[in-house]
Amino acid sequence: MKLGVGGMLVLLVLSYVFKVDLITPITGGGGLSGPAPSAQQAPLNDPQEERMVQFVSVVLDSAQATWARTMSDYRPARLVLFRDATPTACGTGQSATGPFYCPGDEKVYIDLAFFDQLDRQFGAPGDFAQAYVLAHEIGHHVQNVLGTEQQVRRLQGQNPGAKNQLSVAMELQADCYAGVWAHDAARANMLEPGDIDEGLGAAAAVGDDRLQQMSGGRVHPESFTHGSSAERRKWFRAGYDSGDARKCDTFAVR
Repeated sequence: MKLGVGGMLVLLVLSYVFKVDLITPITGGGGLSGPAPSAQQAPLNDPQEERMVQFVSVVLDSAQATWARTMSDYRPARLVLFRDATPTACGTGQSATGPFYCPGDEKVYIDLAFFDQLDRQFGAPGDFAQAYVLAHEIGHHVQNVLGTEQQVRRLQGQNPGAKNQLSVAMELQADCYAGVWAHDAARANMLEPGDIDEGLGAAAAVGDDRLQQMSGGRVHPESFTHGSSAERRKWFRAGYDSGDARKCDTFAVR
């Protein structure tokens, strides 16, 4: 039985109300145990956003459980939800920058208004599109734990001309890692028909070529920092199809 992420959220709320674990019998012990204790919330003061807070906590818990099973030295990231602006170890986080990961404090920062923007402005609706965004940022945390992030920054400093190319490879690898989590979520019966299409749609929606076209400008591949829509779809799919992080070596193919 496939509940979908939304269905998992309903079970989570009911588990809290009735003080009974309704999730483990469905996922066979490989699913979620509730909102991740590593999530923290800046004041939102909006009861309407409470469901979204619960949702991202569920996805966070699931994604981190995937990597904790895969990596013996994995350490959890923390999630900060905010509105407008918030202080970070990487400077002031602003909603205009979109979701991001800060290696300095090992936290993922998300302004929940971005999820509305993902639907209205970028044409990528659905709860799994939102899950993809968070899983991508957790992918950056995985890179930080593995030392990939530090190595890339060092290479960018040594060879400024390759800065964009290295950035694209790192972003595409995070997309592939998001696909690895999606593979794990599918095995735990968390996905429903259409979820992967939503994830692929979100990956394509934030491709550099599409963003440049939306801004009214010409497409300049040499200025890409995250990869084209086709590349982002390709690498998310590669992670999902294989479920193997070793298949995510985007640096070798570039």
